[in-house]
Amino acid sequence: MKTYLFLFFAFSLVFPMAAQTPEAHDCLPEHTFTPGMEGPGTDKAGNVYAVSYARKGTVGILRPDGTHGIYVELPEGSTGNGIRFDAKGNMYVADYTGHNILKVHPRTRTVTVFAHEPRMNQPNDIAMAPDGTLYASDPDWKNHTGKLWMISPKGKVTCLEEGMGTTNGIEVSPDGKKLYVGESAQRRIWVYDRAKDGTLSGKRLFATFLDYGLDGMRCDVKGNVYLARYDKGTVVVFDPEGNELYEVQLKGRKPSNLTFAGPDRRRVFVTMADRGCFEYFDAEFPGRE
Repeated sequence: MKTYLFLFFAFSLVFPMAAQTPEAHDCLPEHTFTPGMEGPGTDKAGNVYAVSYARKGTVGILRPDGTHGIYVELPEGSTGNGIRFDAKGNMYVADYTGHNILKVHPRTRTVTVFAHEPRMNQPNDIAMAPDGTLYASDPDWKNHTGKLWMISPKGKVTCLEEGMGTTNGIEVSPDGKKLYVGESAQRRIWVYDRAKDGTLSGKRLFATFLDYGLDGMRCDVKGNVYLARYDKGTVVVFDPEGNELYEVQLKGRKPSNLTFAGPDRRRVFVTMADRGCFEYFDAEFPGRE
């Protein structure tokens, strides 16, 4: 099994990009993670993380050599979702049941509450700007509404917008000047201009869809936006102007989020909620983080 995983995961293998749409491959046995598998993130060493490894309340690690296991147990009552890393290697985890943003120390793996906000419905996906500012989507699934939050590098929480749709996937552009926010039930993505102090302006529609759901998103170094299409089983890629470039067909139907990994950061790992494993494909450009 370890040999099988290594062949599919080994970061030393760099596949040449073909002209056709990238092909998706399996990584890890099915149901290694629970259906709550979400929020993948990649550290500087190339390890890939996602929440709900084996059971709820955990963060799992997938190493470059293909080995995997539980990286950290979250505090009692906490349930993780989105994961991001800062420049110092600290991991941030959206804790949607605790209304927290948790912080995990890279050496000790100590988990602390970086920010707590009881007015949150449930912090869902998070995005890290180049200056260390965090943004959190905050959906109210029952009422199809949502909020948008900003968390400063010191942990100060600010509500940027209320009365939105079901805010979900969220990402910052490579230059830190734009913020993308998806609304799942409304099937649309908004883009904002981002000021130096982290505040937003110039809200405008980036993309809309007629069917299926929207979930997590990431940007590559060129500013292209990669979006998980939940229930459709694809990842769709847009250029910075909102023009669709291509769509990658996955094996499962419920991709929840994605992250870039590999030695050149061109390999896209997708968390599959219905299969409890990663699928991956190779992109043309590295991820922006």
